[in-house]
Amino acid sequence: MKSFFYGWYFKCQSDTQTFAIIPAIHQGKGGRTCSIQIITDTEVQKVSFSSENFCKRKKNLFIGKNRFGQKGIWLDIDEEGLKIKGVLKFSQMSPLKYNIMGPFACIPFMECRHQVWSMRHFVNGKIIINKKKYIFSDGLGYWEGDEGYSFPREYVWTQCLFQEGSVMLAVADIPMFGIHFTGIIGVVLWKGREYRIATYLGAKASEIKNKTVKIVQRGIKLEAQLLEDTEYRLQAPINGSMVRHIRESVTCHARYKFTKSGLTIFDFETKTASFEYEYGK
Repeated sequence: MKSFFYGWYFKCQSDTQTFAIIPAIHQGKGGRTCSIQIITDTEVQKVSFSSENFCKRKKNLFIGKNRFGQKGIWLDIDEEGLKIKGVLKFSQMSPLKYNIMGPFACIPFMECRHQVWSMRHFVNGKIIINKKKYIFSDGLGYWEGDEGYSFPREYVWTQCLFQEGSVMLAVADIPMFGIHFTGIIGVVLWKGREYRIATYLGAKASEIKNKTVKIVQRGIKLEAQLLEDTEYRLQAPINGSMVRHIRESVTCHARYKFTKSGLTIFDFETKTASFEYEYGK
Protein backbone atom coordinates (compact mmCIF):
# COMPACT_ATOMS: atom_id res chain seq x y z
CA MET A 1 0.00 0.00 0.00
CA LYS A 2 1.56 3.28 -1.13
CA SER A 3 1.79 6.04 1.47
CA PHE A 4 0.53 9.47 0.45
CA PHE A 5 -1.26 12.62 1.53
CA TYR A 6 -3.04 15.39 -0.34
CA GLY A 7 -4.44 18.51 1.28
CA TRP A 8 -5.38 22.16 0.81
CA TYR A 9 -4.89 25.10 3.16
CA PHE A 10 -7.28 28.04 3.17
CA LYS A 11 -6.68 31.16 5.26
CA CYS A 12 -9.39 33.82 5.66
CA GLN A 13 -8.68 37.08 7.45
CA SER A 14 -10.71 40.10 8.52
CA ASP A 15 -9.61 43.13 10.52
CA THR A 16 -10.36 41.29 13.77
CA GLN A 17 -10.54 37.54 13.05
CA THR A 18 -8.58 34.79 11.29
CA PHE A 19 -9.96 31.43 10.21
CA ALA A 20 -7.96 28.68 8.50
CA ILE A 21 -9.02 25.23 7.38
CA ILE A 22 -7.20 22.17 6.01
CA PRO A 23 -9.17 19.46 4.18
CA ALA A 24 -6.99 16.43 3.42
CA ILE A 25 -6.82 12.77 2.53
CA HIS A 26 -3.99 10.52 3.76
CA GLN A 27 -2.91 6.92 3.51
CA GLY A 28 -0.40 5.22 5.80
CA LYS A 29 -0.02 2.06 7.85
CA GLY A 30 -3.47 2.51 9.36
CA GLY A 31 -5.18 2.68 5.98
CA ARG A 32 -6.80 5.55 4.13
CA THR A 33 -8.70 8.31 5.96
CA CYS A 34 -9.55 11.96 5.44
CA SER A 35 -9.82 14.88 7.81
CA ILE A 36 -10.66 18.54 8.27
CA GLN A 37 -8.54 20.67 10.61
CA ILE A 38 -9.83 24.08 11.67
CA ILE A 39 -7.54 26.75 13.10
CA THR A 40 -8.69 30.06 14.58
CA ASP A 41 -7.17 32.79 16.72
CA THR A 42 -8.07 30.79 19.84
CA GLU A 43 -8.25 27.05 19.07
CA VAL A 44 -7.68 24.06 16.79
CA GLN A 45 -10.32 21.45 15.96
CA LYS A 46 -9.95 18.24 13.97
CA VAL A 47 -12.66 16.06 12.49
CA SER A 48 -11.88 12.64 11.00
CA PHE A 49 -13.85 10.96 8.23
CA SER A 50 -13.69 7.65 6.39
CA SER A 51 -12.07 7.85 2.98
CA GLU A 52 -15.42 7.18 1.27
CA ASN A 53 -16.39 10.74 2.24
CA PHE A 54 -13.61 12.22 0.08
CA CYS A 55 -14.05 13.26 -3.53
CA LYS A 56 -11.97 15.52 -5.80
CA ARG A 57 -13.50 17.05 -8.92
CA LYS A 58 -11.33 19.47 -10.87
CA LYS A 59 -10.67 22.36 -8.44
CA ASN A 60 -13.13 21.20 -5.81
CA LEU A 61 -12.72 18.90 -2.80
CA PHE A 62 -15.69 17.27 -1.07
CA ILE A 63 -15.54 15.69 2.39
CA GLY A 64 -18.98 14.60 3.48
CA LYS A 65 -21.28 17.63 3.32
CA ASN A 66 -18.32 20.00 3.12
CA ARG A 67 -17.05 21.55 -0.09
CA PHE A 68 -13.86 23.48 -0.85
CA GLY A 69 -12.73 25.19 -4.04
CA GLN A 70 -12.03 28.35 -5.99
CA LYS A 71 -15.56 29.66 -5.48
CA GLY A 72 -15.42 29.27 -1.71
CA ILE A 73 -16.02 27.02 1.28
CA TRP A 74 -19.28 25.37 2.37
CA LEU A 75 -19.20 23.79 5.84
CA ASP A 76 -21.68 21.55 7.62
CA ILE A 77 -20.15 19.60 10.52
CA ASP A 78 -22.20 18.25 13.41
CA GLU A 79 -20.09 16.15 15.79
CA GLU A 80 -20.27 15.68 19.52
CA GLY A 81 -19.02 18.94 21.01
CA LEU A 82 -18.43 20.56 17.63
CA LYS A 83 -20.90 22.24 15.28
CA ILE A 84 -19.65 24.20 12.31
CA LYS A 85 -21.86 25.68 9.64
CA GLY A 86 -21.57 28.44 7.07
CA VAL A 87 -20.46 29.65 3.67
CA LEU A 88 -17.48 31.77 2.62
CA LYS A 89 -17.38 32.94 -0.99
CA PHE A 90 -14.18 33.88 -2.81
CA SER A 91 -13.64 36.41 -5.61
CA GLN A 92 -10.79 38.02 -7.56
CA MET A 93 -8.35 35.15 -7.15
CA SER A 94 -4.61 35.77 -7.68
CA PRO A 95 -3.05 32.61 -9.15
CA LEU A 96 0.66 32.41 -9.92
CA LYS A 97 2.04 32.77 -13.41
CA TYR A 98 3.36 29.17 -13.27
CA ASN A 99 3.81 26.31 -10.81
CA ILE A 100 5.64 27.40 -7.64
CA MET A 101 7.79 24.23 -7.82
CA GLY A 102 9.19 25.20 -11.22
CA PRO A 103 11.27 22.37 -12.73
CA PHE A 104 11.08 20.44 -9.43
CA ALA A 105 7.43 19.73 -10.26
CA CYS A 106 8.73 17.20 -12.81
CA ILE A 107 11.02 15.29 -10.41
CA PRO A 108 9.50 12.03 -9.12
CA PHE A 109 9.65 10.68 -5.57
CA MET A 110 9.78 14.06 -3.78
CA GLU A 111 8.48 13.72 -0.22
CA CYS A 112 6.38 16.90 -0.49
CA ARG A 113 5.21 19.06 -3.37
CA HIS A 114 3.71 22.50 -2.87
CA GLN A 115 1.11 24.40 -4.86
CA VAL A 116 -0.17 27.95 -4.53
CA TRP A 117 -3.66 28.39 -5.92
CA SER A 118 -4.24 32.03 -4.93
CA MET A 119 -1.89 34.48 -3.25
CA ARG A 120 -4.71 36.87 -2.40
CA HIS A 121 -8.44 37.10 -2.92
CA PHE A 122 -11.56 38.54 -1.31
CA VAL A 123 -13.64 36.58 1.20
CA ASN A 124 -17.28 37.23 2.03
CA GLY A 125 -19.59 35.24 4.27
CA LYS A 126 -20.00 33.78 7.72
CA ILE A 127 -18.90 30.65 9.59
CA ILE A 128 -20.34 29.68 12.98
CA ILE A 129 -18.24 27.43 15.22
CA ASN A 130 -20.12 26.32 18.35
CA LYS A 131 -22.16 29.55 18.26
CA LYS A 132 -19.09 31.78 17.75
CA LYS A 133 -19.39 33.78 14.53
CA TYR A 134 -16.58 34.47 12.09
CA ILE A 135 -17.79 37.18 9.73
CA PHE A 136 -15.93 38.33 6.61
CA SER A 137 -16.96 41.38 4.60
CA ASP A 138 -14.38 41.95 1.86
CA GLY A 139 -11.90 40.05 3.98
CA LEU A 140 -8.71 38.65 2.49
CA GLY A 141 -7.88 35.05 1.65
CA TYR A 142 -4.97 32.81 0.70
CA TRP A 143 -5.07 29.26 -0.75
CA GLU A 144 -2.29 26.67 -1.12
CA GLY A 145 -1.86 22.90 -1.11
CA ASP A 146 0.59 20.08 -0.43
CA GLU A 147 0.93 16.50 -1.62
CA GLY A 148 3.45 13.70 -1.21
CA TYR A 149 4.08 11.29 1.65
CA SER A 150 5.77 13.33 4.44
CA PHE A 151 6.31 16.89 5.55
CA PRO A 152 9.99 17.96 5.53
CA ARG A 153 12.03 17.04 8.60
CA GLU A 154 12.91 20.70 9.19
CA TYR A 155 11.22 23.68 7.60
CA VAL A 156 9.98 27.23 7.95
CA TRP A 157 6.70 28.33 6.41
CA THR A 158 5.17 31.76 6.69
CA GLN A 159 2.36 33.65 5.01
CA CYS A 160 1.02 37.17 5.44
CA LEU A 161 -1.81 39.11 3.86
CA PHE A 162 -1.51 42.87 4.03
CA GLN A 163 -3.05 45.98 2.49
CA GLU A 164 -0.97 46.14 -0.67
CA GLY A 165 -0.15 42.51 -1.21
CA SER A 166 0.73 39.09 0.13
CA VAL A 167 3.85 37.10 0.91
CA MET A 168 4.52 33.36 1.19
CA LEU A 169 7.86 31.74 1.97
CA ALA A 170 8.80 28.10 2.57
CA VAL A 171 12.34 26.96 3.37
CA ALA A 172 12.92 23.26 4.00
CA ASP A 173 15.44 20.46 4.29
CA ILE A 174 14.95 18.43 1.11
CA PRO A 175 16.17 14.82 0.78
CA MET A 176 16.85 13.80 -2.81
CA PHE A 177 18.90 11.00 -4.37
CA GLY A 178 20.80 10.33 -1.13
CA ILE A 179 21.69 13.94 -0.33
CA HIS A 180 20.02 16.81 1.53
CA PHE A 181 19.79 20.45 0.47
CA THR A 182 17.91 23.55 1.58
CA GLY A 183 14.99 24.11 -0.77
CA ILE A 184 13.35 27.52 -1.08
CA ILE A 185 10.10 28.62 -2.66
CA GLY A 186 8.42 31.96 -2.09
CA VAL A 187 6.33 34.68 -3.67
CA VAL A 188 5.91 38.35 -2.89
CA LEU A 189 2.78 39.84 -4.42
CA TRP A 190 3.17 43.61 -4.24
CA LYS A 191 0.75 46.05 -5.86
CA GLY A 192 -0.29 43.40 -8.38
CA ARG A 193 3.26 42.39 -9.35
CA GLU A 194 4.64 38.90 -8.65
CA TYR A 195 8.20 38.52 -7.37
CA ARG A 196 9.26 34.88 -7.24
CA ILE A 197 11.98 33.52 -4.96
CA ALA A 198 13.16 29.94 -5.47
CA THR A 199 16.11 27.57 -5.40
CA TYR A 200 15.73 27.05 -9.14
CA LEU A 201 16.17 30.83 -9.61
CA GLY A 202 19.32 30.96 -7.48
CA ALA A 203 17.82 31.73 -4.06
CA LYS A 204 19.89 30.84 -0.99
CA ALA A 205 19.25 31.04 2.74
CA SER A 206 21.79 33.38 4.35
CA GLU A 207 20.32 32.80 7.82
CA ILE A 208 17.94 30.35 9.50
CA LYS A 209 18.09 30.78 13.27
CA ASN A 210 16.36 32.39 16.24
CA LYS A 211 13.01 32.18 14.41
CA THR A 212 14.39 34.34 11.62
CA VAL A 213 14.92 33.40 7.99
CA LYS A 214 16.79 35.53 5.46
CA ILE A 215 16.82 34.76 1.74
CA VAL A 216 19.00 36.29 -0.98
CA GLN A 217 18.49 35.92 -4.73
CA ARG A 218 20.52 38.09 -7.06
CA GLY A 219 19.33 41.62 -6.23
CA ILE A 220 16.42 40.45 -4.05
CA LYS A 221 16.41 40.00 -0.29
CA LEU A 222 13.51 38.74 1.82
CA GLU A 223 13.56 38.53 5.60
CA ALA A 224 10.84 37.03 7.81
CA GLN A 225 11.09 37.07 11.60
CA LEU A 226 8.71 35.51 14.11
CA LEU A 227 8.58 37.97 17.00
CA GLU A 228 5.86 36.48 19.20
CA ASP A 229 3.99 33.25 18.53
CA THR A 230 0.55 31.92 19.41
CA GLU A 231 1.17 28.27 18.58
CA TYR A 232 -1.47 25.56 18.22
CA ARG A 233 -0.78 21.90 17.49
CA LEU A 234 -1.68 20.54 14.06
CA GLN A 235 -1.34 17.03 12.69
CA ALA A 236 1.00 16.45 9.76
CA PRO A 237 1.99 13.37 7.72
CA ILE A 238 4.88 10.96 8.15
CA ASN A 239 4.76 8.33 5.41
CA GLY A 240 1.10 9.20 4.88
CA SER A 241 0.04 8.73 8.50
CA MET A 242 -1.06 11.84 10.42
CA VAL A 243 1.13 11.10 13.41
CA ARG A 244 3.44 14.11 13.47
CA HIS A 245 2.56 17.20 15.48
CA ILE A 246 3.66 20.60 14.20
CA ARG A 247 2.91 24.00 15.67
CA GLU A 248 1.32 26.79 13.69
CA SER A 249 0.68 30.36 14.71
CA VAL A 250 -2.18 31.26 12.40
CA THR A 251 -2.10 34.85 13.62
CA CYS A 252 1.04 36.11 15.30
CA HIS A 253 3.48 39.02 15.61
CA ALA A 254 6.08 39.00 12.83
CA ARG A 255 8.29 41.27 10.76
CA TYR A 256 8.83 41.20 6.99
CA LYS A 257 11.41 43.09 4.99
CA PHE A 258 11.74 42.97 1.21
CA THR A 259 14.40 44.78 -0.79
CA LYS A 260 15.21 44.86 -4.50
CA SER A 261 18.42 46.28 -5.95
CA GLY A 262 19.15 47.93 -2.60
CA LEU A 263 15.77 49.65 -2.45
CA THR A 264 13.44 48.75 0.42
CA ILE A 265 10.06 47.82 -1.06
CA PHE A 266 8.49 47.19 2.35
CA ASP A 267 9.56 46.74 5.96
CA PHE A 268 6.75 46.26 8.46
CA GLU A 269 5.57 44.46 11.57
CA THR A 270 2.15 42.82 11.80
CA LYS A 271 0.15 40.84 14.31
CA THR A 272 -1.77 38.90 11.64
CA ALA A 273 1.05 36.79 10.19
CA SER A 274 0.99 33.00 9.98
CA PHE A 275 4.12 31.05 10.89
CA GLU A 276 5.42 27.49 11.28
CA TYR A 277 9.03 27.30 12.46
CA GLU A 278 10.20 23.68 12.56
CA TYR A 279 13.96 24.14 12.48
CA GLY A 280 16.11 23.02 15.41
CA LYS A 281 13.35 20.92 17.04
